[in-house]
Amino acid sequence: MPETAIQFSESSLTVLNICLAIIMFGVALDIRWSHFTQLAGQKKAILTGLFSQIILLPALTLALISVLPVSTGTALGMLLVACCPGGNVSNFFTQIARGHVALSVTLTAFSSLGAFFITPLGFFLWGSVLPSLSAEIKSFEVDLMSLLVNMIAILLVPLMAGMSMAIHLSRLAQKIAQPVRIASMLMLIGFIVAAVLNNQQAFAVHLGNVFWLVLLHNGLALLVAYYLSKALKNPEDVNRTVAIETGIQNSGLALILIFGFFDGNIAMAVVAAWWGVWHLVSGLAFASVMRRRNPVTQS
Repeated sequence: MPETAIQFSESSLTVLNICLAIIMFGVALDIRWSHFTQLAGQKKAILTGLFSQIILLPALTLALISVLPVSTGTALGMLLVACCPGGNVSNFFTQIARGHVALSVTLTAFSSLGAFFITPLGFFLWGSVLPSLSAEIKSFEVDLMSLLVNMIAILLVPLMAGMSMAIHLSRLAQKIAQPVRIASMLMLIGFIVAAVLNNQQAFAVHLGNVFWLVLLHNGLALLVAYYLSKALKNPEDVNRTVAIETGIQNSGLALILIFGFFDGNIAMAVVAAWWGVWHLVSGLAFASVMRRRNPVTQS
């Protein structure tokens, strides 16, 4: 049966859903058709990035779960985060790293637009590989139709609305993009802080178990994705971008799914919440190291 659950109210869940919808709307305000058209001749870079996010990271996660002594709840949290789309700060870190910004925006857009289908499908498919995870997932009795409708409402609709504004009201979109992103991120951070304060003892117990695990998981995601892209002989700016897009995940979406469909499972929630904090640190560190390396020729 599921592990201890986080105590949260229906109003808190509503706020979290609205927060993520606003984040997705803010991400879409920066998306321009030019980001897609200028990559028409760079299909290899796009395919590398999508493969790394959709296939490589979940496969790497299953490998870690198989060899490390982790609880079932922690394993499910790791897998759910791995199946989420790229995080909205990946574009900023790519810019710092002197990566391929247009590619970063495009990969974020593709993964976010498809996440309403890819995230739940990937989670259940990858979870079925290990019998222990499959049995635990079934114990939650997730309503797949409700999950799909919820994902469309908080991901697809706001993204389409933001992209529409970026096209038809470009000046307004440019003016409000940064305030919307800042406000939504503050809301998300506030929610996580409130959840931790209301469940201090449970978080303290579980954070000790996942602290180094998340660092390892996230660090390997960045490094393995970088060297995969390098092995495929992509340009250096593409390698950096693929790594960042793989290591920066939308953990806010993972939290929403955990609270809404996995009974607020504490072990899963701690993984998602700590990933959401740590990937900001690791992403900035990775981008800063890459920036100090020899300048790259933009592809």
